Amino acid sequence: MADRFDPPTIDAKWQARWEADGLYQTPDASDAPKYYFLSMYPYPSGDLHTGHWYAEAPADAKARYLRMRGYNVLFPMGFDAFGLPAENAAIKHNIHPYTWTMANIERMRSQFRRMGTMIDWSREIVTCLPEYYRWNQWFFLQFLKQGLAYRARAAVDFCPNCNTTLAREQVWGEDRRCERCGTPVEKRDLEQWFFRITQYAEELLRFDGLDWPERVKTMQTNWIGRSEGAEIEFGLEAGGAEPGPSDAPTANQGIKVFTTRPDTIYGVTFMVLAPEHPLVERLTTDDQRAAVQEYVERARRETEIERTAADKPKTGVFTGSYCVNPYSGERVPVYIGDYVLYTYGTGAVMGVPAHDERDFVFAQRYHLPIPVVIAPPDWDGDPLAAAYTAPGTMIHSGPFDGTPSEEGKKAVVAYGAERGFATATVTYRLRDWLISRQRYWGTPIPIVYCPTDGIVPVPEEDLPVLLPEDSQFKPTGESPLKSDERFRNVACPTCGGPAERETDTMDTFMDSSWYQYRFLSPHFDEGPFDPAKAHWLPVDQYTGGIEHATMHLLYFRFFTKAMRDMGLLQIDEPATRLINQGIILGPDSQKMSKSRGNVVNPDDYVDKLGADVFRCYLMFIGPWQDGGPYRPEGIDGIVRWLNRVWNLALEEPAFADAVDAETTRALQAQRHKTVKVVTEDIEAFHFNTMLARLMEYANYLSRVKDSGKIDPVVWRDAVNTLLLMAAPAAPHITEELWERTGRPYSIHQQAWPTFEAAMTEDEQVTVVVQVNGKVRDRLMVPADSSREQVEALALASEKVASQVNGATVRNVVYVPGRLVNIVIG
Repeated sequence: MADRFDPPTIDAKWQARWEADGLYQTPDASDAPKYYFLSMYPYPSGDLHTGHWYAEAPADAKARYLRMRGYNVLFPMGFDAFGLPAENAAIKHNIHPYTWTMANIERMRSQFRRMGTMIDWSREIVTCLPEYYRWNQWFFLQFLKQGLAYRARAAVDFCPNCNTTLAREQVWGEDRRCERCGTPVEKRDLEQWFFRITQYAEELLRFDGLDWPERVKTMQTNWIGRSEGAEIEFGLEAGGAEPGPSDAPTANQGIKVFTTRPDTIYGVTFMVLAPEHPLVERLTTDDQRAAVQEYVERARRETEIERTAADKPKTGVFTGSYCVNPYSGERVPVYIGDYVLYTYGTGAVMGVPAHDERDFVFAQRYHLPIPVVIAPPDWDGDPLAAAYTAPGTMIHSGPFDGTPSEEGKKAVVAYGAERGFATATVTYRLRDWLISRQRYWGTPIPIVYCPTDGIVPVPEEDLPVLLPEDSQFKPTGESPLKSDERFRNVACPTCGGPAERETDTMDTFMDSSWYQYRFLSPHFDEGPFDPAKAHWLPVDQYTGGIEHATMHLLYFRFFTKAMRDMGLLQIDEPATRLINQGIILGPDSQKMSKSRGNVVNPDDYVDKLGADVFRCYLMFIGPWQDGGPYRPEGIDGIVRWLNRVWNLALEEPAFADAVDAETTRALQAQRHKTVKVVTEDIEAFHFNTMLARLMEYANYLSRVKDSGKIDPVVWRDAVNTLLLMAAPAAPHITEELWERTGRPYSIHQQAWPTFEAAMTEDEQVTVVVQVNGKVRDRLMVPADSSREQVEALALASEKVASQVNGATVRNVVYVPGRLVNIVIG
């Protein structure tokens, strides 16, 4: 009897050995082809929960497999250590964010090792350390030089609970809540720093050469929201009010609108500005001021979803001023309306009620004209009962009368372009990336404000601008760094006079937008990464959650393109292939949470059953991309399978003197077939079926073992093949069994088993024989039999002949290798 399988002891033994030997440290130079496999790094929340295991264990199995396939695999890990989760937890527990974060990292690092991963810890990055965030600041300065970073006053989303601004992508749900704490967000006007991601909008819509899920591509395409049309400038008749802020448009600039229907330009009867539009104050006349201000305040209290809801009445208030249609010369009243958003297009909409459903309702409400300028087919000239939005013929449109509306779109734009008030253009739903955060726990923005020299970048040689460790970190609505006099007050780098630092910190998505490059050389001191190691790029396989499609994954791509244009990279995309894993749910099929009481603690299982059991069970519960509920009772099957593998490896059959050639040949065939299907499954990230095949193979070996009539060499090869195929999923038990059976260390440095295609094909197949659809016989025939041969054998069958009995054979239906149906009549 073999020694009992003792997982916790075996796990500890091999984890210590692998670490001492540096087994998973990846050389930069190798004759083997490179493979950069990256999993999204975690927040240092305190413990590796089941979700971390579900994401990482299958990724680790695939990385191990690739190593066995002969690749030099880079498989690094780090910690996304800045940001609101760490800061909020530190506030809750009354502990400094650095102390809380680093303690959690130490714990999670040890838990990753307990998982048995092949992570190269020599390349670890921790984003809250100056060694890392120095390069965040360096990138900010490069973006500033390239015109990709700029400061502007803008209405921004602000979380009153987290006391910080949020990027648009961090506001979730129809009721617009903070993604972190769930609090409804507010709009506030603040001076903020932005990255000009919109400059890359067109390129971000192209996914050439990317093997990414179609769902991610679609989500990014919709988020970017490309629209073709024209920008048209309406002249102003200044109506009242004092001049606005110095950065507000002046009267002679006019109102710019973006429209996808320039063919309807002669049907404009009103203009609607977003309540936040900078021209509102300037255009509001004295007699309309009270009504306008009241409306603006009410609109600012509503979310964008509420303001643009399809069933919400389209309301507005007249500003008292007019603009001028540059095509018709007609005066157009200017309203404000909450259904127009300043964050989309130009923040102004031209009202064409006859040809836009929303404008039609607005015009009816405020008794505005509804002139038809696109005639429907067979239109009789009567007023429209509803907006007509389909193509037609342009009428009441000056020189364009009689022009088909689709042709008219280009003609109208060309006419306006010649006269300087229209431009063919493309607009996007995508907004520039707001990176300013009024929080402590983040990368300080390397800017100084000088009363003499204005906005002054911190010189690169003075980086990093260190985050002070003794600042008050509890949020107040302004950056906590504002109250730190030692940090805030500084000499101007240009004139040496008294100045103040920028006290906002950067959005932590900054950290993860380029982290894949820092893994190449985490301690490199002359740049964000060592260009001599750029041969690793791009990432060959990236894994992570679909929830990052329009945040991290969009910034991830933008950063690479910007770095390319700065001459830092020679690639266009950060990762060639992307796989999104699903979400592991609690046993009640609900998302795991402490409040529901359905959290599964991995440590409880690992302490008792070992890491391999927990790894394999998470891979076995269903397709990795789909996720699914954790069923505790299902883990017993994994335990039984690993014990069977243990016994198969250590307890050889009682080999008989005489070898049964047919049994031995069948064993060889089964070995080759299993290698083929397991290889196909793991290539496709089908870990659940991969394990099912290995279980079937182990069961087959158990049956063959009992016969004893097999060649010992063939048996040992079959068992060794089982261990090699199981090694990526169950690294500890297979390493132990590999050693116990006298094989050279380490199993994880062995080649993946191969198969011969000829051995995977069945020599004989069973063909069902039917007569008029009813089964009459089953024939064993050679797998390479022709149709004629199979039909002849079927007709020669005694069971078939008794049914045909001289009747006319009208047809023979043949399904190769499966079925013959003889139709008689």
